[in-house]
Amino acid sequence: FFFFARMLTFRPLALGLLAQSACALRIAPLMTARNGAATMADATSSAPELLFESPASTLGKAASTVVVGRQTALLELSPTLLPAGVPVDLWKALVGKVKPGDAGGSASTMYTAADGEAKTLVAAVLPEHCSRHNSPIRPHAITSLVAPAATDAAKEGGGAAVLLVLEEPAHAAGAACAVARAFPLYSQKKLRQPAEPRGCVRVGFATRSAAISDGAGSVYGPCAKAAAGVRLAARLVDAPPEQLTTTAFVQEAGAVAARLREQGREVLVEVISGDELRERGYGGLYGVGKAATEPPALCVLSHVPDGASKKVCLVGKGIVYDTGGLALKPKEGMCGMKADMGGAAGLLGAFEAAVSIGTGGTALHCALCLAENAIGPTAFRNDDVLCFFSGKTCEINNTDAEGRLVLSDGVAHVTASPSLLPGGGSPDLVVDMATLTGAQMVATGKHFAAVFTNDEETERAAVAAGRRTGDLVHPVPYAPEFHRAEFASKVADCKNSVKDRGNAQVSCAGNFIGENLHPDFEGAWLHIDCAGPAFHADRATGYGVALVLGLLEVEGFAP
Repeated sequence: FFFFARMLTFRPLALGLLAQSACALRIAPLMTARNGAATMADATSSAPELLFESPASTLGKAASTVVVGRQTALLELSPTLLPAGVPVDLWKALVGKVKPGDAGGSASTMYTAADGEAKTLVAAVLPEHCSRHNSPIRPHAITSLVAPAATDAAKEGGGAAVLLVLEEPAHAAGAACAVARAFPLYSQKKLRQPAEPRGCVRVGFATRSAAISDGAGSVYGPCAKAAAGVRLAARLVDAPPEQLTTTAFVQEAGAVAARLREQGREVLVEVISGDELRERGYGGLYGVGKAATEPPALCVLSHVPDGASKKVCLVGKGIVYDTGGLALKPKEGMCGMKADMGGAAGLLGAFEAAVSIGTGGTALHCALCLAENAIGPTAFRNDDVLCFFSGKTCEINNTDAEGRLVLSDGVAHVTASPSLLPGGGSPDLVVDMATLTGAQMVATGKHFAAVFTNDEETERAAVAAGRRTGDLVHPVPYAPEFHRAEFASKVADCKNSVKDRGNAQVSCAGNFIGENLHPDFEGAWLHIDCAGPAFHADRATGYGVALVLGLLEVEGFAP
């Protein structure tokens, strides 16, 4: 047995419920707010349930059916895949009138179903053009087309059905995650009105000639678990900081462990928080979070299957709110900073999905670096010197460059020698993910995360996984010898903010974190800066869940 300094025991019934039906996963919210504010349970009560099942059990039953695919595939669609009562000529005319352009387009019509009821049919046509850096799944178009077509219909009698007509069956998992983004769980609208029915959206897959069955070994199970991970990550990012405190985030992690244990998966949880962080040398994480009402915490989930031959560590930035600290952000820059824990949220969702699907011979660890960058009498200051768990010291010249400080402790923890993690041994791969820099959006845009890695093979694998799953990435230059000088300090090992903002800020910020890997670490390290793709149009995207599942090559996400 592995003994932790602080082991928390979580009771599944107190922390969350898992409901499974026709490959559906439902996540019960846990958080409560201080001062009588609305709770997370109120916020998610009317979100539709997603069921992943064969089209054979879906077609014709829904009040509204949305058929998604490229125009040529939809025009050539087998009539057996249309709801009963839809004339083929009507369908082809509907599809033919859509001009999809770069974003896709849709058209809808009413028809009389076989049971005599009037129902809705939507042709959601994906863009034809897809460049070499984009995903052939066209996930962004799937999300934007499915959301308006199915959200309201989901609450009608019979619910909504989404049929994804795939170019290749291997596209199912990425398409499922794109659908999940269309149905966010978090909402606090109309809390004082009678609760609306949750409704249901049934999602099926097909090629243009036949349905993809849901028999043994089908994609439907992994897709449901991945979609649940995406929705979990998005719910956490969408939650306001009044509800998602560091303490509440630790509870969410405990609930993940409890749900996985209910499935027969062994998961251990270690939590180091508050003054214990300072006492044990986690000066970056403690320094950033010490002024907040709720204490900072390093929360590590571990799943070590019998006979595991590979070890992967995920390290997530979990700044539940970022005021900028004493280098205070202006109001325009502070709104939306609830999303600054998007990296930790995405990795927690990925951890649950991966362990639920099965990691094979891979031990998987997820370290969540949780803090609120608050202001107050005990806040860390510009000119302070912090000491990381790695032993390196850092002169603070910008309290608003705090994410790299907490992640430095995180990567030092997971690569420590001797190992501090269950199962021992040095990781084969460390993946850290963070909404780290605004410069990422300048460098790679709002659809592509930036990746920075010490290993060329890992870089190629990340790009391929992004295209395969829809969580797109693009590499930035890896050249530490050009980046280290940006952080030179006269009084410490480094400063925390660059001297020249015109010199590859994304690479510099990533390299700052990498400098805190243990000197004996010989594995691959991948830094993912997802500041742009983690949040879109004031909504979380659940970014990172699909990407990590692709990197791990779990069932449904392998090449």
